[in-house]
Amino acid sequence: MDVVVRTYSGKGSKELLSLLEEHKADVEKLMRSVKGFESYTLARSSDSEGGLSMTVCQDKAGTEESVRVAQEWLSKNAANIGMNAPKVSAGSIIIHATKH
Repeated sequence: MDVVVRTYSGKGSKELLSLLEEHKADVEKLMRSVKGFESYTLARSSDSEGGLSMTVCQDKAGTEESVRVAQEWLSKNAANIGMNAPKVSAGSIIIHATKH
């Protein structure tokens, strides 16, 4: 499995997280449409000024697609925020524990 983490900080990040929260159903539907999708998490940072999203997919093609659709959604829905670009980190998962 593969993971991609997008970290939002600085200019516009607080507004972006609020926008994503307002459009929760749309964002969930978008992420679930990615081939090989496993999970998506969006969290505010402890200072409430930014946050991060984490997408887990079955392979790198899925996480790359998740980055593409996220960028597309942001360009259509958040262009007026004028935010800093997110820091994107990606890699292969070593351990993925879930509650069963």
